[in-house]
Amino acid sequence: MDTSPTPAFSALAQHNAASQHGPRPLPLFLNILWRETEGDPELRRRAFHGLRRYQEARRPPKPPAPLAFASAGSAKLLRYGAENGRAPVVFVPSLINPPQVLDLSPSRSMLRHMSAAGHDAYLVDWGTPASDDGHLGLDRHVTERLLPLLAALPRPPILVGYCLGGNLVIGAAALQTPKAVAAIASPWNFKGFALADREEIGALWRGAKPLCQRLGYVPMEVLQSGFWAMDPARTIRKYAAFADTPHGSDEEHAFLAVEDWANGGPPLTYDAGRDLFENFYAANASGLSKWRVGGKAVDPKQLSCPTFSIRSATDRIVPAGAAPEMKQNVTLRLGHVGMIVGGSARQQMWEPLSQWLSSHGG
Repeated sequence: MDTSPTPAFSALAQHNAASQHGPRPLPLFLNILWRETEGDPELRRRAFHGLRRYQEARRPPKPPAPLAFASAGSAKLLRYGAENGRAPVVFVPSLINPPQVLDLSPSRSMLRHMSAAGHDAYLVDWGTPASDDGHLGLDRHVTERLLPLLAALPRPPILVGYCLGGNLVIGAAALQTPKAVAAIASPWNFKGFALADREEIGALWRGAKPLCQRLGYVPMEVLQSGFWAMDPARTIRKYAAFADTPHGSDEEHAFLAVEDWANGGPPLTYDAGRDLFENFYAANASGLSKWRVGGKAVDPKQLSCPTFSIRSATDRIVPAGAAPEMKQNVTLRLGHVGMIVGGSARQQMWEPLSQWLSSHGG
């Protein structure tokens, strides 16, 4: 059976390619959509309807961004809280996608919740790498970006890292002991990933590496295509479901905000991308305690401060088995993004985390 796109499909692709909003990379998304909906014309129709609706929807105004408290290179430390005599709490997002997932909207902002709960909360914004930042591997993001930001604080902080940000705060804690460390959905032991996923990601990097070397950075489209490859059916189903979401609802606003976040963001520096794909995914350097930061091997079990690992049994991006083992561990059922911005995040994630921060001086 001929499954090549019809002229109408091609015309839609051309129209959407000029649209302001993603998904990125759009040609790959359309190919996945076409493949995953073969034999199901109703699903295909609803997915296209959801896609067009996403691209053309008006976005609600964003809350004003907080002021920068400190900077290091392209990175900034944004302050959400206020001086209260307690330990500052620094939230460190992944280098992949923007930091806004931790401050998604007025009703779905972990940072604003933590500030309202009395924590002197900060958020790291990694910014856009400069043209000469290609040498910044994951280790040097710790030593040349994160640690200088933390040095501007009035007292030792509590560090909270999300996704790859958890790896970076563990690396920082190995060099300078903070009050406490929490890692949320952080990929540490890469043998916890399904072998098929690791092979898929390895093949993706082998194909993209020559271009990334020439560019000096890793475009976010390379990373996004890897996420889509892990669960292509879900990628399409969520757009089909969005076609039926009530207009003006909180669910609509949340979908738009999450997808804009997932389809946005600056590139990774080349060395950080190489570290991620070759040293972490392929060689499991972190899981084997062979990842070195500032010349020191990093092992979360050796950290002397209180530590807390939060993972999810339903996380497709970072399986629970890949999370670091720490002094305190908890497993949720909220998904990789759901544990941060989902409808149950406040009750199951934000409030327990806030209590843990308070119990350690934050």
